[in-house]
Amino acid sequence: MSSARKKVLLFNPRSARSKPRIPNSILAVAAAIDGKYDYVVVDGNMEQDPIPKILGLLASGDFFCFGLTVMPGPQLRQAIPVTKTAKEKFPQLHIVWGGYFPSNQPAAVLKSGWVDAIVNGPGDSCFPQLLDAFERGETDFSGIPNLILLKDGAIFKTKKDELYDQDALPELPYEKLNSFYPLDRYLGKTYLGTKTIAYHASIGCPFTCSFCAVVPIYNARWKGKSAQHIYKDIRYLEENFGGNAIEFHDNNFFVSEKRTVEFSKLVKNDKMVWWGEGRIDTIDKYKDESLALMREAGCRMIFFGAETGNDEILKKMDKGGTQTGAQILRFAERLRKFDIIPEYSFVLGTPGETPEKVMKQIDEDIVFIRRVKELNPDAEIIIYVYSPVPTEGSELYESVLSSGFRFPEKLEDWISPEWENFDLRKNPLTPWLTPAMVDKIRNFETVLNGYYPTVSDIRLTPGKRSVMRFLSGLRYKTKFYHLPYDIKFLQKVWKYRQPEIEGF
Repeated sequence: MSSARKKVLLFNPRSARSKPRIPNSILAVAAAIDGKYDYVVVDGNMEQDPIPKILGLLASGDFFCFGLTVMPGPQLRQAIPVTKTAKEKFPQLHIVWGGYFPSNQPAAVLKSGWVDAIVNGPGDSCFPQLLDAFERGETDFSGIPNLILLKDGAIFKTKKDELYDQDALPELPYEKLNSFYPLDRYLGKTYLGTKTIAYHASIGCPFTCSFCAVVPIYNARWKGKSAQHIYKDIRYLEENFGGNAIEFHDNNFFVSEKRTVEFSKLVKNDKMVWWGEGRIDTIDKYKDESLALMREAGCRMIFFGAETGNDEILKKMDKGGTQTGAQILRFAERLRKFDIIPEYSFVLGTPGETPEKVMKQIDEDIVFIRRVKELNPDAEIIIYVYSPVPTEGSELYESVLSSGFRFPEKLEDWISPEWENFDLRKNPLTPWLTPAMVDKIRNFETVLNGYYPTVSDIRLTPGKRSVMRFLSGLRYKTKFYHLPYDIKFLQKVWKYRQPEIEGF
């Protein structure tokens, strides 16, 4: 490789205030170009302010491409201003965005004039091809797969590749990342362990939930690394950097019972605690022996999108499987026997024909959540206020449009005060949700979290848990959730960790 060849700058915008995780998305892109193009990684989670560093690197003239991975939510706060400034200061610089946000909001991103191309899904093949085209001075990228481009003022999507064999992809360049930032700083103390590894063991999801941002990108496709490959990577991080727990950040880790069982057998003697995301109607089909083995091998908690106890709304959400309210309850009770904590997320405030129907459904879901806790008091409950990420053409999508809801059309508007928290589902801006509805959801959430504090908040002492539970007890038992200022005050002072915002 010629020393004169220009470099690529890869940026992972800040996604969390604390506990940075291994930036797997950027590492996957880096792996795809490793040995072909020299590159530098800047991680916003590891920099107090990454923008001066980025602009300083670009000012050197050594870089011809600036690539960013952008999830909805907090990453936009750094991604948008640095992209705008970089394009204004270095107009010849090629800027490429990847990640869920640009794939789901391509018009706002490309029509800003600051982004030249969007990687739509896996970039393992298309990103090196795009760099080659940039270097050759080409302007037509329509033959490169997995891209979204602006063509004659209109959004143009190139053909999608089939998902790649995950075992055949290049190894993630952990040592190269370690040369930019000490890798052991990414292995933070969590509920799971003192040095928690963040790992992607698969890509995509075989289901078509109508509210999910993943669906338009992967089109109900899923590919996983083999259990042996996963274990090899985990052992490497364990032996070289002291990793002793795992967060599997897959959209759906548990698609294959066979793979899960194989991995459990391999990792059983390593005494690692691990967590992943799955579907109730998938894991409910697992044999009892499989669930027992998973727990013996360290599986402590599994995240599930329970969404609602209402079968009619589950059908509208088109979860693509067989999940029902009765199954959600039965499964919570089943997992209790194996000492695996079900982490159920619920989405309250889905669109309804009338305000009365929306409020009625909120009330019914509150009753349902209480029922889950009766059957399994250890079940973790995560509550979201509904915010639209619906799949075009779905029944839910039509309901959202008919309500008058619209996403911002300008990229900069996504970081305006009213929108910057939108994708944390704490500021829904949804026309069908009245302030009274949002208050009811949040007040119930506050009382619930007070009476059943999350086990994942490792800073919360037994004494603090007892005080919060005492203060919340009467409210929870009498179902009086109105104005729980005393509980909110304690949660603020003690910096109560909400998993839906901060993870572990």
